[in-house]
Amino acid sequence: MKKKDGWFRVALRWRGSVVPEVLPRSLLCGLFGAFIYILYLYQVKVSLPILGSIIPNIVLGLLLVFRTNTAYERFWEGRKAWGSLVNTVRNFSRQILVAIAEKDDGDRQAKIAAVKLLPAFAIALKLHLRSEPINAELEANLSPKQFDRLKTMNHPTLEIGFWISSYLQKQFQQEKLDRYQLGDMSQLLHQMIDVMGICERILKTPIPLAYSIHLKQLLMIYCLSLPFQMVEQLQWMTSPIVALISFTLLGIEEIGIQIEDPFGHDANDLPLDNICNTMLRNIEDLFLVCEN
Repeated sequence: MKKKDGWFRVALRWRGSVVPEVLPRSLLCGLFGAFIYILYLYQVKVSLPILGSIIPNIVLGLLLVFRTNTAYERFWEGRKAWGSLVNTVRNFSRQILVAIAEKDDGDRQAKIAAVKLLPAFAIALKLHLRSEPINAELEANLSPKQFDRLKTMNHPTLEIGFWISSYLQKQFQQEKLDRYQLGDMSQLLHQMIDVMGICERILKTPIPLAYSIHLKQLLMIYCLSLPFQMVEQLQWMTSPIVALISFTLLGIEEIGIQIEDPFGHDANDLPLDNICNTMLRNIEDLFLVCEN
């Protein structure tokens, strides 16, 4: 069981945080606050508390919460889809190995090859969502002919789904499974295709550009107006306080940006590599059980 990191260890962690992206912008806002304070020292009338009412805190807060919640919904929907794929692959592989009859010497190898297509489907989907080409990850689960063919396909995941469907139909025609078993397995394949559709919908439906632009503009205006609101009361503390407030608000926005597309390689993305490896280990365990 993986040991949980301590509270302070997590709080001070650099990798996976939004600090690298947000810190330069926060420091820039802090420097602007220092500039306003210098002007204030030279008796320039820069104190404008009225700016605090331009963008009410509640309005900006609601926009940020909506932005983050929308991004997290996409992240969580992607996680549920991949969790469903793991369970479907487990059920599907078990049914193929147990339900399909072995009448000829080659039936056993054909079943193993068909079961290996299930984690191959998941790996191909992962590569598809990341816009990566077919690579050696798939080679161990496919025949050389299948591997070469996938390199020429526009949508390798769909092609693997077709091979699985074709295998099931062939077994039905050879009376190695009945129509009810065929229906159950076909339904499992439909669920795998549905997961692919869910992930593609998340990937190809970004947060509306107009909303992202408007939120960034409001954040910029708000953060740059802070020194004018605070300089008379805080004076030399204006710069660090402005930087801290800016870091908080910009960090919330950056979290939404990082989790809205959960299929990449970033620390905050879904662990698709680990999920695919879990499927491969499950399949290997099933092969060992069937051999005994």
